Amino acid sequence: MAQNIYDTPEFFTNYSNLLRSQKGLDGAPEWPRLQTFLPGSLQGSRVLDLGCGFGWYTRWFHEHGAASVHGLDVSQNMLDRAREMTDPETYKGITYLRADLDSKDIPLLTDAGDGSVDMVFSSLALHYLVNLQELLAQAYRVLKPGGTFVFSVEHPIVTAPRVMGMIDVQIKDPRQAAGEGESEVLQRKIWPLWDYQVEGLRETNWLGADGVHKQHRTVTTYINLLLGAGFALTGFDEWCPREGELDGRPEWVNLREKEMVKPTFLLVRATKSKGAV
Repeated sequence: MAQNIYDTPEFFTNYSNLLRSQKGLDGAPEWPRLQTFLPGSLQGSRVLDLGCGFGWYTRWFHEHGAASVHGLDVSQNMLDRAREMTDPETYKGITYLRADLDSKDIPLLTDAGDGSVDMVFSSLALHYLVNLQELLAQAYRVLKPGGTFVFSVEHPIVTAPRVMGMIDVQIKDPRQAAGEGESEVLQRKIWPLWDYQVEGLRETNWLGADGVHKQHRTVTTYINLLLGAGFALTGFDEWCPREGELDGRPEWVNLREKEMVKPTFLLVRATKSKGAV
């Protein structure tokens, strides 16, 4: 079973205070770019939201035409909050169900008919899973030909270090030409890239909790798992803020210093061939 840290009271309280928990999609800086990976129209579609959390994306899909959206999450706290925020009269096509995405028997996924789903979506959940290969195979099976699997994960550069966090360093200015006297010393923040090629479990401290489990995979592994499942890679973005992208958002002022240093998220669109069976 996947670790369920979100049902730990203190951790859930800290998570609930995050900007993206408070403001939803408006608090998720990667959302505008991830949104471009979605199908041009969701009208009448059936969508699975894997790791739905508070249901921000689930509700957005319903608001933009999806006939049914099924949100799955391992955390009862997450699902309780999602249901509180989802008016049943307004969102009649939404259902929430507790499910362990690392299980071989995932409700509404393993029991879905072949080719019965238009889009499978997941935001920042797949990097928790051990059995990702099996999940991708199930997602491919249930998608209609031409259907899409859109997801985001923490970028492997973020998941690789066994001790996470920016480091302050002093380096000599490499731009200064040789022979011009002593090089100027620059103060820089760097993200240490440790053990990138060593895949597997990372136990990190996050939101005040020790031993938070995440699964580190390289970019190559993510791509090869998708290709091995039968998908075509049709969208790919190593998300890092672009120049000016954070302007006008004072709540993101701290992101300018740390997020410009590294790609933070990996955004992916994978498509099932229209000729697939």
